[in-house]
Amino acid sequence: MTVTRRKFLALSAGGAAAATGLTGCGGSRSSLGAADELSMWAWTGSVNDDLIAQAAKGIQGTDKKIALTRVGGDYKTKLLTSLAGKSMVPDIVGLNDDVATYFPNADQFHDLHELGADKFKGDFLEWKWKLGITPENRMMAYPMDTGPTALFYRRDLFEKAGLPTEPADVAAAAPGWNEYIELGKKLKQAIPGSAITDNITSVFQYALAQLPKRYMTPEGEYIGDGDHIRQAWDLAVRVVKEGLSANAQDGSTDANAVVTNGRLVAFVAAVWWAQLGPKNAAPKTKGMWRVTPAPGGPGNRGGSFLAITKYCKDPEAAFAFITWLESAKNQAQSFLDPVLFPSTPASYDDPKMTGPDAFFGGQKIVDVFAESAKKYPGTYFSPYDSTIGDPIKAELVNVEIGAKSSDQAWRDAQRLIDRELTRVGAI
Repeated sequence: MTVTRRKFLALSAGGAAAATGLTGCGGSRSSLGAADELSMWAWTGSVNDDLIAQAAKGIQGTDKKIALTRVGGDYKTKLLTSLAGKSMVPDIVGLNDDVATYFPNADQFHDLHELGADKFKGDFLEWKWKLGITPENRMMAYPMDTGPTALFYRRDLFEKAGLPTEPADVAAAAPGWNEYIELGKKLKQAIPGSAITDNITSVFQYALAQLPKRYMTPEGEYIGDGDHIRQAWDLAVRVVKEGLSANAQDGSTDANAVVTNGRLVAFVAAVWWAQLGPKNAAPKTKGMWRVTPAPGGPGNRGGSFLAITKYCKDPEAAFAFITWLESAKNQAQSFLDPVLFPSTPASYDDPKMTGPDAFFGGQKIVDVFAESAKKYPGTYFSPYDSTIGDPIKAELVNVEIGAKSSDQAWRDAQRLIDRELTRVGAI
């Protein structure tokens, strides 16, 4: 399944426009906010409230101030709808880790290269910086946080199973996924019912998050049927067949329960899982968890961006704001609340981040995630990653629940992907 670079970009833009009614960037615009305000859209938990409060009083060096709206519900649909209507469009918008899905609409945003972004490039992780740049070298989005991955594990249960307990020793015992599976078998033998992942799709997604390539190339070639994807698929299936998955599907009532009841004794996950997983679902396990480098190497899952829309009333002031908000100092503050892991390596030495975490037995877990973030190889995300990934995840669930064999599910996933990419004009 190949397509030329020119056709890929042209058709993807057409597909996105058809889906949302989005057209060119001309036409009138009804401003959001007062003349001295720059309106900003973001979702709850995406920015530090104290920093926004400062900017609401005035953006340093400008005559503008920030007016933030926290948009609930389907944020992406609401943003695309606003852009499509060219009315009531915010000046500044947050974009999630699916930033590439906005690439076909890049002309709706300012090219940050033209506003002087390149002078800040050295402050950021190189791979993160690249994710906001389209294949045509238009910088559509400015880096916010990241989602480096690591292995979370219950030290007390590892000790009970007679396994290594200190982070360095656990990392040495499970440098790769094969060793991790063997470790999981020993855990299950010593602690019946224990699991090393919540479900099959988690293994696949975190293995994928370690790879230097995903579903498509920047030139528009589909590679989601390649060996690298099939190997991540087979790994996920193997974990299930070994009986090491808790079979707690995303969004189910079991998702938190397996953490609360102690069944999930180890889990490869992104940094944000610390808050959403054990700290939220199992607060009584405080002091029992540890973090160590993930089997298979560093990875990243998650992270967000800021963009300035083409309709912004003062792009220079907006750029001054986003560069201030995402400085190393302020990213370190955003790690404390709302727990956003910085994309600026200088933040990793900030005292706000370097302290021990009591929930993890006093371990300085930031050190583990910082190394993962710095060593992650980076990859290309395409506008079609969700279109491709959704059938893969759905068919993996069919394997886990016993509805299909692995080979049949793989064939069905590829057939669905071919149909959907053809429907949107990508192939």
